[in-house]
Amino acid sequence: MVLPLALLATGACRYDKAPETTPSPPGKCVADGLAGLTGKTRSEAVAKQALRLSGAKNIRWIAPGMAVTMDYREDRLNLDVDEKGRVTRAHCG
Repeated sequence: MVLPLALLATGACRYDKAPETTPSPPGKCVADGLAGLTGKTRSEAVAKQALRLSGAKNIRWIAPGMAVTMDYREDRLNLDVDEKGRVTRAHCG
């Protein structure tokens, strides 16, 4: 009699595995850790470094007063630059 009750009690216990995290799709931009780009002058070397650090596939350089589309692309890194071509902000989209 004790054994069936013990089995019944353990049947109510569940041990769920932690949910598996889904890896980011290749090319998805992650802006964390891009503060080091601030102040760097626009160049091919900076673009390559930015792509490597962010994981993005594309870069869009945004100059002051420049018209840009408002579409969000998870594979794009935006680098805002000042009048002298120095990076002032790095953000995904």
